[in-house]
Amino acid sequence: MKEALVSKGPKVQIVDSPIPTPNPDQVLIKVIVSGSNPKDWKVPVWFGSTANEGDDIAGIVEAVGANVFEFAPGDRVAAFHEMRTPHGSYAEYALAWQHTTFHIPPWSPPSSSPSPTPLIIYGASSAVGTYALQLARRTAIHPILCIAGRAQDRVLPLLTPSNGDALLDCRDGDAALVSSLVKAVDTLNLPADVPIAVLDAVSTDASVANVGEFFRQTSRKGSVTFVLPGEKAGLPEGVEQTTTNVGCVHREDKDFGYVYFRYFARGLAEGWFRGQKTEVVPGGLAGVEGALKKLMSGEASAVKYVFRIGETEGVVR
Repeated sequence: MKEALVSKGPKVQIVDSPIPTPNPDQVLIKVIVSGSNPKDWKVPVWFGSTANEGDDIAGIVEAVGANVFEFAPGDRVAAFHEMRTPHGSYAEYALAWQHTTFHIPPWSPPSSSPSPTPLIIYGASSAVGTYALQLARRTAIHPILCIAGRAQDRVLPLLTPSNGDALLDCRDGDAALVSSLVKAVDTLNLPADVPIAVLDAVSTDASVANVGEFFRQTSRKGSVTFVLPGEKAGLPEGVEQTTTNVGCVHREDKDFGYVYFRYFARGLAEGWFRGQKTEVVPGGLAGVEGALKKLMSGEASAVKYVFRIGETEGVVR
């Protein structure tokens, strides 16, 4: 089979590899579409590695391990491949654990009801941000204050202004953003003891600093969840911080992953949960290098670059 290996640069080479065999708890998937993520070019830089970095899978089940009972060959599925392990989605065939695999159902519209649970999503047009926004709506979390830039049109339809939801533009500079965020919270007229929850879906130096400055100016207590590991300096006393790591569903949070992947399938079927806007990069695996370079340069905005593996030169289907 054809497989794309990513190294620092990013540089991508397409090689011939044997089709992997699933272990008792894994699913072998014929990859129809592979998604990309910024970490796909970052990991080779961080670790000096060369590997198949693809982790987002959509395809057809080819074979299953002895312990797999929910999936069978021919099923349409999506899956999250375990990061930094062999046999990722930049290939004709990929492996995924059964607990991070789910059926792709037919599609179908949502509902939500207001609840005074203030949430700030920093980077609301990113993949993590848009998914978090949809889940927050589903659990009736409001008001939601979303920070986004040029891809605001992807966020606006998901907001309910009557519940206090609002969109803030991050392109006017850090000071202006913090000021508008403070003003937006003041406009909500929340009781002084109501804490503010923040999801920092980008976790850059600038976003961390702006979140810290926001809490200093509001003098409110709250919590911040960062999507990248490591202690973040600059948060004032009284503001708790945690770090979420998607890789935990392959380790300590397997139960959480099992439940949520099936919940995503339900959301897709009922229509209240949808994927991010995608852009199909021509050439299959030959398009991976160019897409990762775009991710590295910051060209991507509210879009996930995906690759149709069948378009790769040399692939016979």
